[in-house]
Amino acid sequence: MNRERLKMIVYVLLPLAGTAFCIWYITRATSDVVYSDYIRLVNSYLPDVYDIRKFLVPDVLTRVPINYLERIINVELFGYSVFFERVLGVAGLCLAGWVFALYCKSHRLNILWFILLMAVMFSLNKWEMLTNGSGWSHFLAFAGFYYHEVVLDRVWAGKEKPHDRIRLSLLPWIVILGAAGPYCASYASVLIVAYGFCLLMERLGRRPGGRSGQPYVLYLFCALLPLLLYIISNSFVIEEHAGATGRPLWVILMDNPTFPIRFILKSLAGILVGGEELQTLMANGELSNKGCYFLGMFVGLGYLTALWMNFRFRIWERSIMPLMLLAGGGMNHLLVFMTRYIFEKEEYALNSSRYTLQFQVGVFGIILTFALAMQMKEVVKWLYGMLAALFCVAFLWGNVYTTYHEVDKAKYRKERFEQIKARALEVPGMTDEEFAAQADDLADEFEYWNGHERIRKAYQILEENNWNVFRD
Repeated sequence: MNRERLKMIVYVLLPLAGTAFCIWYITRATSDVVYSDYIRLVNSYLPDVYDIRKFLVPDVLTRVPINYLERIINVELFGYSVFFERVLGVAGLCLAGWVFALYCKSHRLNILWFILLMAVMFSLNKWEMLTNGSGWSHFLAFAGFYYHEVVLDRVWAGKEKPHDRIRLSLLPWIVILGAAGPYCASYASVLIVAYGFCLLMERLGRRPGGRSGQPYVLYLFCALLPLLLYIISNSFVIEEHAGATGRPLWVILMDNPTFPIRFILKSLAGILVGGEELQTLMANGELSNKGCYFLGMFVGLGYLTALWMNFRFRIWERSIMPLMLLAGGGMNHLLVFMTRYIFEKEEYALNSSRYTLQFQVGVFGIILTFALAMQMKEVVKWLYGMLAALFCVAFLWGNVYTTYHEVDKAKYRKERFEQIKARALEVPGMTDEEFAAQADDLADEFEYWNGHERIRKAYQILEENNWNVFRD
């Protein structure tokens, strides 16, 4: 078997192996029970999943339209299974893995770089999104983001394939309006900046030779227009932020000017080692607050090093995707801060299992930058090889450390889900007095604090239709 054929087998099988591992994890760590945000979803869309009036609402795009079709399939074939949606989320990771396989094959990267990418891709540092299920479409959306960047990368590098121009025009409309939800902000922003960069390089005559004639202005507007539609739809949303202080950002900065820096440093640290692991280390006295900031500075240095290398060695001429990933990762850290500062708690930055899909984008950019740099003759291999080894080993160690501990915690998470399941079965049969007496405890049990009666109604709907935990 020749080397290229062996590579192709690895490109196909490694994402499948990662998928199998994640499915094994969710079977070991969860039970198929409605809880948390699913309570809102049950009240909003069930039992009549075919009711078009629930789709034709002003903020429809914020509700991720692809969920409507999936919900019908889930109810009709699986009796509204949370496990089904968890598996769909993992399938989205698999698609993203194959997208990176396309990129690595196109740029003839050493297979070890792809293995490292997959170790990060299928790490359990995103355990909360894997176990929740309701965010399955976000995994699919990120696969769409990466695919768009791969298509733009080959167009920019002069390796355009048939229909790539159509793909660049249509993908933002499909991804933003169909599956991305709030994640469209960084996706569209990166595209707009990337197309602006391409236009600027062409205007300055610094584009890679012979690669003109691309309608980058058209592509830019194809990213901007669906983003504007999403923003209009989002303006109709009534948001609930339990625990928000209500103070504007400028007031917070007057009282605590270093708060944004500390928050972002901790969010950077949380992508090196899982946020829950960092909190445990700090609680046990094994890691200080300053140590956590140091880890964040280390990751930040990785960003700056990769950014500098992209321009120092003109990597962007061969491949624009690493720059897009670095920009996306940086924007995601800023966006998370802009949505979480209202709680004025820097510890919220360590809820990284909720944000890993966003944050790991930048890690992919760092890894690919080093991978491409190591192919170049003008790069001082021993120096940049040491830098690459330092950062890549650190990311690999952090992800393996986090995954190891998460596998160890799986049985305890399973016990927690079994408790939720047992309580869910009791709710429909409670008298008004029993429910009122236990309402606050049930809100904590089911992780839903936006209305006690909604909890009761959700499980009554499920029981009446023999769905989820009430299936025969």
